[in-house]
Amino acid sequence: MKSLVVFDFDHTIVDDNSDTWVIRSTPEQTLPDWLKKSYQKGLWTEYMGRVLTYIGEQSVQPEHMRAVMESIPFTDGMIELLAFISENKKDVDCIIISDSNSIFIDWVLHASGVKSAVDDVFTNPASIDARGYMSVRCFHAHDCQQCPVNMCKRRVLQDFREKQAKADVHYERICYIGDGGNDFCPVRELKEGDIAMPRKGFTLEKLLCKAISGDSEALHAKIMPWTSGNEILRELTALIE
Repeated sequence: MKSLVVFDFDHTIVDDNSDTWVIRSTPEQTLPDWLKKSYQKGLWTEYMGRVLTYIGEQSVQPEHMRAVMESIPFTDGMIELLAFISENKKDVDCIIISDSNSIFIDWVLHASGVKSAVDDVFTNPASIDARGYMSVRCFHAHDCQQCPVNMCKRRVLQDFREKQAKADVHYERICYIGDGGNDFCPVRELKEGDIAMPRKGFTLEKLLCKAISGDSEALHAKIMPWTSGNEILRELTALIE
């Protein structure tokens, strides 16, 4: 049986937020106040739709946006980790579940040379129209009260596992690697034998610490905080050996 590695993208595979990184492609490398103030809590994808329209209105071409996105830094050790996964596909399946968008992730993975590590990407769908304007849509609708309206990562993970099970693919364990508040919901879904890997010092680690100390809800997975992809690589190497 294989292991399934699940990655978040922003502040996990890459060491920044792809949605805010793209603002570097604008002539001023910043957004006007009226646009910043239009953000409403929980409606980030809708806000990013307005940001991308604004970028298009500044005559920023997709090629320039792509060059800017390809300059986003990878988190330390992540290229090596993804390269290892690429070389061990017989033992490891790998997916990304992210609140970014399909075009940003595709651009960044292509530039990295390790796109072959990733079997599937679940994120907000994006497209570029005839004018060169980029747009983004919410990934799905759901009824989870804990998650942003555009995506419940727990539901994405459940749906993926069900689809794989129908194809007779079952996983010995799941390793979930993330940093944010929206990674807490899927981590609570993990079973004994699975591994939750929160980035040290980020929101997910704090939420897990709080849950453990409060004992308000059972967390069944082993919790292994990390600062670099090299630590995850050591753990993964030990698991598949």
